[in-house]
Amino acid sequence: MSSPPAPAPPVLIGAPGAPAASPSPASPLLRALPSVGGADGDGGTAVPGPAPAASLLEVFRRLDTGPRGLTEAQAEERLARFGENAVPDARDPSWPRLFARSVRDPFTAVLLCLGLVSAAVFAWGTASVILLLVVVSCVLRASGEHRAARSTAGLRRLVATTVTVQRRGYEDTAPVTREIPVEELVPGDVVRLGPGDLIPADVRLLRSTGLTVQQAALTGESAPVEKSAGDGPGDEGVLQDPRLCFQGASVASGSATAVVTETGGDTRFAAAHRRTGKPPATTFERSVQGVSWILIRFALLTPPLVLMANAALRGRGLETLPFAVAVAVGLTPEMLPVLVTTCLARGAALLSRTHGVIVRRLPALHDIGAMDVLCVDKTGTLTQDRPVVHRALDAEGHDDPDVLRWAAAAAWWSLQLADLPAPDALDEALLAAADEDALMSYDGVTARPFDPARRLATVTVRTPGRLGTHTQITKGAVEAVLQRCVLSDDERSRLRDLADTHAADGLRVLAVATTDRPAGARPQERGLTFRGLVTLRDALAPTAAEALAGLAGRGVSVKVLTGDHPGTAVRACRDLGLPVSGVLTAERLDTLTDPELTELARRTTVFARCTPEHKTRITRALQAGGHTVGFLGDGVNDLPALRTADVGIAPRDAAEVSRENADLVLAGKDLTAIGHAVAAGRHAGGNIATYLRITLSSNLGNVIAMLSAGLLLPFLPMLPAQVLVQNLCFDAAQLAFAHDRPAPSALRRPSVLDPRELLRFIVGFGTLNAVADLATFGVLAFALRGPGDDEALFHSGWFTENLLTQAVVMVLLSIGRGGKGGRRPGPVTWSAAGLAGVGLLLPASPAGAALGLSPLPGVYYGLLAAVLALYAVALTAARTRHERVPAATVAQP
Repeated sequence: MSSPPAPAPPVLIGAPGAPAASPSPASPLLRALPSVGGADGDGGTAVPGPAPAASLLEVFRRLDTGPRGLTEAQAEERLARFGENAVPDARDPSWPRLFARSVRDPFTAVLLCLGLVSAAVFAWGTASVILLLVVVSCVLRASGEHRAARSTAGLRRLVATTVTVQRRGYEDTAPVTREIPVEELVPGDVVRLGPGDLIPADVRLLRSTGLTVQQAALTGESAPVEKSAGDGPGDEGVLQDPRLCFQGASVASGSATAVVTETGGDTRFAAAHRRTGKPPATTFERSVQGVSWILIRFALLTPPLVLMANAALRGRGLETLPFAVAVAVGLTPEMLPVLVTTCLARGAALLSRTHGVIVRRLPALHDIGAMDVLCVDKTGTLTQDRPVVHRALDAEGHDDPDVLRWAAAAAWWSLQLADLPAPDALDEALLAAADEDALMSYDGVTARPFDPARRLATVTVRTPGRLGTHTQITKGAVEAVLQRCVLSDDERSRLRDLADTHAADGLRVLAVATTDRPAGARPQERGLTFRGLVTLRDALAPTAAEALAGLAGRGVSVKVLTGDHPGTAVRACRDLGLPVSGVLTAERLDTLTDPELTELARRTTVFARCTPEHKTRITRALQAGGHTVGFLGDGVNDLPALRTADVGIAPRDAAEVSRENADLVLAGKDLTAIGHAVAAGRHAGGNIATYLRITLSSNLGNVIAMLSAGLLLPFLPMLPAQVLVQNLCFDAAQLAFAHDRPAPSALRRPSVLDPRELLRFIVGFGTLNAVADLATFGVLAFALRGPGDDEALFHSGWFTENLLTQAVVMVLLSIGRGGKGGRRPGPVTWSAAGLAGVGLLLPASPAGAALGLSPLPGVYYGLLAAVLALYAVALTAARTRHERVPAATVAQP
């Protein structure tokens, strides 16, 4: 029916030979069913049976059935025992459940603890503000994820509604074919399948005629797969076994009779739905946990230190507890959950609106920004899953357009005379590359379509200007054509080597031969004259080369995990400009230990002949090497790797179960959209990291200064209400970080929030901030002629200084690397200006009087300006020194 692909060239990279079959040990396929009289106690599935290579007789014995099917009584008994043939529903979590899940976030837990402590000491204002922030954060996160879940909601079932089954009324009666609801199907039933039918359960073929099955929902393969009851087991895993068909697939062409081996929750499709085990912690979750423990330690240590220091040195008792709690609250970034959720939600909304990318799990946007390795398949991602003509060569290996013309003529008249429904992929590529006028110059006479046994297709055409003589054109597999040509052994060996050379370069090769026959003579496929070879390569995805270059510019290395031959994958990479630093075949991979694979995976670009188990193992190996890994997959077989990766990505037309388990859903299988998602993730992650550095360092400096001043002063350096108002002003100003645009250089490298690097940063810059605060203490002592003379003036002076220093920190540290050179004022700059205005105006206002603040003398502002100028110089110098060291937040490849 079609022209064959060239035989796969030998594995040239890695261990020789083809990899052995590697069926999943966890596959529910062909579980051993007990006999009718020996059901297990729960009436459900039994233990896994032998490998799928079992003979048909063994399958019948295990299922206690035969080629005539079950009786109605047997079917009823099994339906009661095994249950309905229904796929478990996969429901999206409700909004309340998403809200409850948000409350368990570590950052939110820190705030809730502080809120409870505040309520315990009757600091109702502090407790109310904290509770409000927690509720706002959880509502934002739950709403964003709920919208994403609704956006990906679609058809839940990929199974049929009715099925044609063959059953008997009694043991000795003939079987009758009838339609039944698919839910009533049981193991042991014999079903009939035709074009367009959906596979109702996992089945073993009994008979088949020209059967091809579309199983993209399971494997991601867009092309139909040939299935045959008479073929032996495949060598590429269970899903590729030609004798087996699986629920979730559909019949593309042909017909078959099959016996049902698994139904309901025991099918491979249902097993994929059932895999709901907790996935490993992602990069974002690990970072959150690390930062949360830093905050928890500080929050737990601060109140006891304040109480003990004041009790020991100042004789104060529990009256300082509200102040100690206020200081602990001041150390904690209360707006962090709100800001993190806002940053991620804005990025997710922008991706959905402009690029059709749906973020199902908001933290995944941060993870894809931290991603430095992306694992993809070749077919459908780098290539279009269709061949295109590469070259047409004569017998000497030189370009010859006549060879393409002969091959295209054979494809055209095979399609016309053999009454084929459509050209196959190879013939379509020949017709697309040929000159249409040249094809029309021939007049077809007879056609013998492609036969898998012959591996050839032959047509006879009338050649213009040659009356009484017809030309016979034969094309097909190289070896099959060469055997039918008049050639010497040396010549045949040379042509075979020429074809093998091109095949090893990742090309598919067709051979073309012709012969002249008298008009009316019967076509004979022997005594042919060899004309040449046509090489074909996979058509490249239109945007793949640009997308790969963009990902490389952002520091993301692409790994190709494919089931294809290594030469084919390497060829596609080379055509797209993706450097190939190493190739690893599945057979070689199976001999490696986990540490060896971790080291080798870092240097390898192409992993060929991969099964789903290999893909999962490679993903884990890359993660063990310190990488943040994204995985793009679309079939049920990709599900384990999707769940293992830090970021699981699936196209919108992927299998439903894959979309449900993916973190990001793309409008199409396009790497360009992933590039946009990486940029959005880096944007959000950069703003979150900047917020944490600035807020925690500034808060730590304030806490150190307050503790020191509290030990030196006869009164509290600031009232609890004043501390709370100061924190609220700073928190409100910091919301601007969610709308800021980081420097372009921040988008060119993966970034991971490293708790250790963050701790070093906040300790260093926090100490610098504390020095500035203590310098202000000296200014206040000089300006006020002794701070003990006026408690309200001291509170006012420190309140103003704290807000002004925080405004300076926001402006200088938010510029960051690459921010020099006249960057326009952004949201952070304007927000810092507003914060400074509050610090200068509030003490002299009626609201300030209500807080216990009072106007400050003019000399104070002059001295404060000098302190701030020195602080800005020191802060700039410290920032410059910090930027000279490679940022520890960058994930090193």
